[in-house]
Amino acid sequence: MTMRVTFLGTSGAVPTTERNPSSLVVNREGDRLLFDAGEGTQRQMMRFGTGFAISHVFVTHLHGDHVLGLPGLLQTMDFNDREDPLAVHAPKGTRSDVEDLLFAANTRPTFRVRVNEVGPGDVALSGEDYEVRAFEVDHRTTAVGYALVEDDRKGRFDRERAEELGVPVGPKFSELHEGNPVELDDGTVVRPEQVVGDPRPGRKVVYTGDTRPTSRTAEVAADADLLVHDATFADDRAERAGATGHSTAREAAEIARRAGTKRLAMTHVSSRYTGDVAAHERQARETFDGEAFVPDDGQVVDVPFPSDE
Repeated sequence: MTMRVTFLGTSGAVPTTERNPSSLVVNREGDRLLFDAGEGTQRQMMRFGTGFAISHVFVTHLHGDHVLGLPGLLQTMDFNDREDPLAVHAPKGTRSDVEDLLFAANTRPTFRVRVNEVGPGDVALSGEDYEVRAFEVDHRTTAVGYALVEDDRKGRFDRERAEELGVPVGPKFSELHEGNPVELDDGTVVRPEQVVGDPRPGRKVVYTGDTRPTSRTAEVAADADLLVHDATFADDRAERAGATGHSTAREAAEIARRAGTKRLAMTHVSSRYTGDVAAHERQARETFDGEAFVPDDGQVVDVPFPSDE
């Protein structure tokens, strides 16, 4: 099963000619999920080929560089004769403000739009074999991050062992892999644990939005396949990061190290670093042994299953 992350906007509050405000799309087996929607998100979606078949939008907080793309996106969806409903998830206490923004032009789309408030610990979306969960972050306003967490997968089926036990090739293999015992012609009962290995973890992608580094993020991102973390500044602006509720690249890397994540994508990069993110990547790699990078707008990252696949 494919999981693909497309970075639509990786700049901080001020866009640049190279970086759009915050937004990314996760495509999990055709379920397209949009996280934040800074100004110009709809154009980025066209430019980088994600399409508009978004089923859910997850808003981390209501600062403009994370939400001003929503009214235009809804209008474009309406012009394209969209019929499917759209769910917009946003922090608790913000529903009326989100609705005011969505319908700011005094027009409502012909498709249904539902605004769902979520708080830390809430399941924003229960999909097929996965969930998107909100978690607490530390910014200057009401804000949450989101973790896309897949269910555990079935353990490996040991065909050779099953045949040794006398299980005939065919439907009984499937029964055992589904967790059901089977009875053989001689009355012997073969149980799933005899031929099926331990459950294997699914994949996990964590998106913080804007935040200071927190222990809670490290807990949520434990063993994540991809952590997308605020890294607005490099070390030269560490004090500024603290004052504005953001993180440095080194701080993001420390969270990734503590969490044991496989990859760290650093986003929301301040416009002061336009064209030169070498310091971000160098400082992160001094702290985190895994892959650490600042994605470009349009960069696509595939999230594979663990290597034991």
